[in-house]
Amino acid sequence: MSFLFSSRSNKTFKPKKNIPEGSHQYELLKHAEATLGSGNLRQAVMLPEGEDLNEWIAVNTVDFFNQINMLYGTITEFCTETSCSVMSAGPRYEYHWADGTNIKKPIKCSAPKYIDYLMTWVQDQLDDETLFPSKIGVPFPKNFMSVAKTILKRLFRVYAHIYHQHFDSVMQLQEEAHLNTSFKHFIFFVQEFNLIDRRELAPLQDLIEKLGSKDR
Repeated sequence: MSFLFSSRSNKTFKPKKNIPEGSHQYELLKHAEATLGSGNLRQAVMLPEGEDLNEWIAVNTVDFFNQINMLYGTITEFCTETSCSVMSAGPRYEYHWADGTNIKKPIKCSAPKYIDYLMTWVQDQLDDETLFPSKIGVPFPKNFMSVAKTILKRLFRVYAHIYHQHFDSVMQLQEEAHLNTSFKHFIFFVQEFNLIDRRELAPLQDLIEKLGSKDR
């Protein structure tokens, strides 16, 4: 949750996506923050009793977007066209961008360009009321789960890039505790609802196993 971050790291890469105060989704977000405060992340990600799964996934997806936005915002000066000429997560994994509408054929681009495309695309999905309805009683579309899965799969790639290419900078900024807590929360959430294919998680598999083993 965003409360994990110090005021020093309030620079975001893209504008923060706010959930309207007073809405049911805002109440869900507050519930999530309170549960997170207990320190038990496995419990914090579980669907609260009587709540709608789509709405729970929507609220958390918005929150992860904001967290990653903030984390990447702290290291943008180190992630440049020169230092990161390709979007990668270590030597074995390289990502090419396509969104299916504006860019149909995957293109090779630098990490800052890729992440700009990615975060702009996610923002557009989150702002689309037909995909992420914020008003009570407006149903989620039938394809909501597949859209949410694609968003989370792509957001994972930003974590993977930060860990593989910029962890030294994160440590210099003393932000590693924030990064680790945010990523652990993210991973426990996607594992709880089986939202990202295991193959997609391969670039950070060792870290994921390490984070999981600490909670057993």
